[in-house]
Amino acid sequence: MWTLMAPIPVSASQQFWERLQKPSWFCQRPAVVFAIVVFGAIINEGYLNDDRASVLHCIFNENESACNYGIAIGLIAFLACVFFLVVDLYFQQISSVKDRKRVVLVDLGFSGFWSFLWFVGFCFLANQWQQTAVSPKTGADAARAAIAFSFFSIITWVALTLKALHRYQLGTDMSLFAPDQFATDPNAGYPGYPTGSGVESTETYQSPPFTETLDTSPKGYQVPAY
Repeated sequence: MWTLMAPIPVSASQQFWERLQKPSWFCQRPAVVFAIVVFGAIINEGYLNDDRASVLHCIFNENESACNYGIAIGLIAFLACVFFLVVDLYFQQISSVKDRKRVVLVDLGFSGFWSFLWFVGFCFLANQWQQTAVSPKTGADAARAAIAFSFFSIITWVALTLKALHRYQLGTDMSLFAPDQFATDPNAGYPGYPTGSGVESTETYQSPPFTETLDTSPKGYQVPAY
């Protein structure tokens, strides 16, 4: 059961800086940088032409699929990181518990799936670079950078997956504060308070608040007759 805690009113600037210090932001910012390095290195120096023809070839064993794959997962990862950063910034303003659960589930599923794609991309690029017959004079550093930061992206996206899983488990465990835990019948009594270790009474408080009638004639006091 998911919970919906009422947000404490604070200033917008304070909320922004507090969310910048959250663990999710420390994981997502490196993921953004690594994604930019991967697809930026391949786009800038990942295509070369030889003396025989003017057609550009992929630096990874002249396999166009390797370059296209690296650019695709890097660019989509960058856009996804920006999207989840914005969603996380306004997460506390989502009023619906179901919408919050959907957001966390999407974050969890996407992060796990992209961790797997980064692993495939790292293996694919490293394999194609090893099979490259002649190491090119230009673009070799860019190819190695793309491979290295693909490996670093695996770590960051696994961390994002664990972060999303922790937030999902945190939301499901705090079922005590769920709105539907309280009785929906207006005539039903309020849930009783837990009893203590023997000092307090074993009976629980069931009557609704603010409905007691005050005794106008307290015991031991009589209204004088004039």
